[in-house]
Amino acid sequence: MELYPLRVFLTVATERSFSRAGEKLLRTQPAISIAIQRLESDLKEKLIDRSGRELLLTDAGRVVLEYARRFQNLESELDNALRELKDNYAGRLSIGANESMSLYLLQHIEQYRRLFPKVKVQVRRSQSSKIPSQLLDGELELGVISYDPADEHLLSHPIYTDRLTLIVSPQHRFANRQELSITELDMETFIAHNVLSPYRDAVLREFQRHKVPLNMDVEMPTLETIRRLVQHNEGVAFLPRMCVEQEIKQDLLREIRVKELNVERKIRLVYPARRALSHAAKAFLEVVKRASTETEAVQGTA
Repeated sequence: MELYPLRVFLTVATERSFSRAGEKLLRTQPAISIAIQRLESDLKEKLIDRSGRELLLTDAGRVVLEYARRFQNLESELDNALRELKDNYAGRLSIGANESMSLYLLQHIEQYRRLFPKVKVQVRRSQSSKIPSQLLDGELELGVISYDPADEHLLSHPIYTDRLTLIVSPQHRFANRQELSITELDMETFIAHNVLSPYRDAVLREFQRHKVPLNMDVEMPTLETIRRLVQHNEGVAFLPRMCVEQEIKQDLLREIRVKELNVERKIRLVYPARRALSHAAKAFLEVVKRASTETEAVQGTA
């Protein structure tokens, strides 16, 4: 059953006239009559008693009238829901990121929530290596990774440039040093993150190149546990600076530059190139791009 005949019936029943319903719907009276006849045929019920001078509804007509009003309300609710999605007053945003990548999203999520507080934001814990395929399969709308996906089906936008930093406890023997040579680290115990990453590979290569032993006697599954162990002076670690920024400011950790290790990486927001994004995802991308433009403007005047 189509909705249009129901709309015609509702108008006829409300106006109690075929001619007035035609005027309101901008249709001829014969067209209105045909629509009512089609509805009665579909329902196999007589809806309007045409025998008297006034238009009267049958028992079936009164039942259909109640449901026609419900359909009208649902149609209005649907229009409002779609309008809210378009205006970003509702909806859901799904972003994939691993533990450390989530940190780079915080400032953008805070800004986005201020602008669109009713959109539900879900950051799903995902392995960086799997995010490109999850985006292409439609499991995620957006993803955050630290490498160029090198896939023509994906687009990316840099949101942050981070660097690797050596962190030690304030009680460590190197705590007051600003800079070290990699050769001075041969006796240190390194607390490593047991997740493969470009950062980890870069550190391994540099230690091998300088023929310095890298004593990774402790490996931990999360950055939080690594930070805690370093704070307790159980070893030292190389971590992305963003992940330890607050601890450095609070003097819970000290950072030291290693002359031979100058490793930077661009954090990228990645999204499908050929699939339409939801209104919520488009709005988030705009928030990120606007923040990047403002940052570049500040840096350009500095």
